[in-house]
Amino acid sequence: MQEGQMITVVLADDHAIVREGIAALCESHGLRILGQCPDGASAMEMINSLKPDFAILDLQMPGMTGVETIRKLRQAGCAAKLMILSISRDEGTVMEALRAGADAYLLKDGPSRHLLDAISFVRDGGIYVSPLLRGAGMFTKPGQNQIEDPVSSLSPREMEVFSYLVNGLRAKDIADLLEISPKTVDTYRASLMRKLKVHDLVALVKFAIERNLTSTS
Repeated sequence: MQEGQMITVVLADDHAIVREGIAALCESHGLRILGQCPDGASAMEMINSLKPDFAILDLQMPGMTGVETIRKLRQAGCAAKLMILSISRDEGTVMEALRAGADAYLLKDGPSRHLLDAISFVRDGGIYVSPLLRGAGMFTKPGQNQIEDPVSSLSPREMEVFSYLVNGLRAKDIADLLEISPKTVDTYRASLMRKLKVHDLVALVKFAIERNLTSTS
């Protein structure tokens, strides 16, 4: 989207009052709502036909979840920025959403500014994960002091690269998925390994397994 161009949005949530609230928030900040729908199938149809800049999807919808909807949209080549809105703080669900192609994962009980922050951050090419999740220590072991857990220091993009790496993707594949260069992937990998204090991929995978952060854990 071009600088200064009005951002367009599609909303999908099976609760009309939630959709209307998000729509009012978006419109009050200059965003244009192209359409609203209550389920994943309708969301796919609406996003494919209206081609919004952003789509905000509830995690749990009738027929098809938000993550399933995102996965199918990405497989079909959808270029919209896709955001999950959920009550779930489950770390596995967050990682699954990012792997499926979500650009943001937000909590319904978070402040409205998080949605606006996410739209701004994702618009500029970032991956946004609710700071409430990171602040709540979603990647920590039970009973572990979250301040001491190095995973909480990873940036959203580093977390995404981390997720792909520990689930077996090569740098070139990750680069293709994220639309960045393999060299940039290597930069993120070096940075996250330094933060996690691991020195090779084997140690990184072991680290992830210990924290149940792989798709096969």
